[in-house]
Amino acid sequence: MPKAANTAKRSEQQQDQKEATSADAKTQVQSVEFPDAPQDTATGCGGQLDILLDMDVPVTVVLGETQIPVRRLLQLGPGSVLRLEKPVEAPAELFLKDSKFAAADVVVVDGCFAVRIKQILGTGMPVNPSQE
Repeated sequence: MPKAANTAKRSEQQQDQKEATSADAKTQVQSVEFPDAPQDTATGCGGQLDILLDMDVPVTVVLGETQIPVRRLLQLGPGSVLRLEKPVEAPAELFLKDSKFAAADVVVVDGCFAVRIKQILGTGMPVNPSQE
């Protein structure tokens, strides 16, 4: 019985090899050479990027952080105060998704909170308030 099973298995493997060989014979492969793209020409997609300029992106402003036990969190209610670990004079942090991109002062404009950007991170240059 084991000898018959081995013979059947070999026959199946030979059939698979024949089918693979016939499939390879039907497939034609050609090599292709692509010309190099010129380095100094414009890409021509500037107009397509204009759509991105009108998109809204969410900006998150972080005033500070703190950690409290869950027991204390469950005890919070109206009038509760959470003390943040950042001094009042320290700038707020602005984030795009999870990336910090700027530092700013918190201000009030027309009765609403707002931020005045002091520094865009990565440039090392603070924003000049007289240019705003």
